[in-house]
Amino acid sequence: MSEATLSASQRLGFLNDDIQALKDAHLYQTLRTLQGPQDVECIIDGKKVINFSSNNYLGLTHHPALIEAAHRAIDTHGVGTASVRTIIGTMDIHQELERKLADFKHTEASLVLQSGFMANTAAITSILGEGDVILSDSLNHASIIDACRMMKQVPTKVYQHKEMNQLEDLLKETRHARRRLIVTDGVFSMDGDIAPLPDIVALAERYDAIVMVDDAHSSGVLGKNGRGSVSHFGLEGRVDIQIGTLSKAIGAMGGYVAGPEVLRNILINKARPFLFSTSHPPSVIMSCMAAIQLLESDTTLIDRLWENTRYFKAGMQRIGFQADSETPIVPVIAGSSEKAQRLSQRLFEEGIFGQAIVFPTVARDKARIRIIVTAAHTQAHLDQAIHTFEKLGKELAII
Repeated sequence: MSEATLSASQRLGFLNDDIQALKDAHLYQTLRTLQGPQDVECIIDGKKVINFSSNNYLGLTHHPALIEAAHRAIDTHGVGTASVRTIIGTMDIHQELERKLADFKHTEASLVLQSGFMANTAAITSILGEGDVILSDSLNHASIIDACRMMKQVPTKVYQHKEMNQLEDLLKETRHARRRLIVTDGVFSMDGDIAPLPDIVALAERYDAIVMVDDAHSSGVLGKNGRGSVSHFGLEGRVDIQIGTLSKAIGAMGGYVAGPEVLRNILINKARPFLFSTSHPPSVIMSCMAAIQLLESDTTLIDRLWENTRYFKAGMQRIGFQADSETPIVPVIAGSSEKAQRLSQRLFEEGIFGQAIVFPTVARDKARIRIIVTAAHTQAHLDQAIHTFEKLGKELAII
């Protein structure tokens, strides 16, 4: 059989070796299927479970106010935009959401993009050039890492996680650069710890550097009314670029860049993810506005999120797990990828959904179940999870 007559499966058959290598290393993943809404009690692959792997921090994905707003948007603006923002894909509601986000974040302006990943890519690739330097935390999100890699003419210097002495040394080392951008997660997504933002800002001001914070896991979680890590530390007006998400606590989809008006203007003209992607459908935009209104008017859900977080961590510590993160992200370290995958499967069998997180997302010996506590969990949900972790922790010799 000639090469031309091979099927696509045959021509790509070499990928089977890669797949087998992943399976041998216990790194191979398959897709779980959620049947119904993203709720704490849901059906995954036909089994009813309590969901502890969702970023739905406030339970807004199925909130009546957001659903009603989405329906209303479809009635008034249709189901899609059929264009990029710079041609005819900017509707009045896109502009309205961006004004509301800027007000919410206490910045001059904001710009919405298709995801938090794209927001990081847009910001980093649009403002830097030859002669500049990026200073990045070693545990920053993959979207930041990939954006830095795209800037081949801009070197990236990585400082060890939250090591401020090393960051200062790098600032001194790069003092002759045209510009320095310090970029950090606000909350680190795998360990749930918070960036030392006051120290970062103090160093940036001392050495004349730009500060960019990715608040994906801080949005709706930290700060006044869920404004994020900048608000949490009282640093409004002192952080140049804030990245937010609309896909996690906000309950819909997308990301945004918040900062000065000049930043928004340059992104509109230079950011390739913005220039070459169709804009958000009206239902998503109106859902996001409804979520922001809820956050600004009532802190009940955020208060409940933190009450649940404290309760769950206390219970996990009582049975022998570390559970000492600073946020509702609670990493349950299993160690090897094989043990993490086994723990995840046993949890599922016991009615708890906790997805295994393995290399390359985390270090090879730090495979884990990343638990995310939400405002929608009840005490009964939390108690069942704690009881199950105690049973399986002993079964698998983790505790």
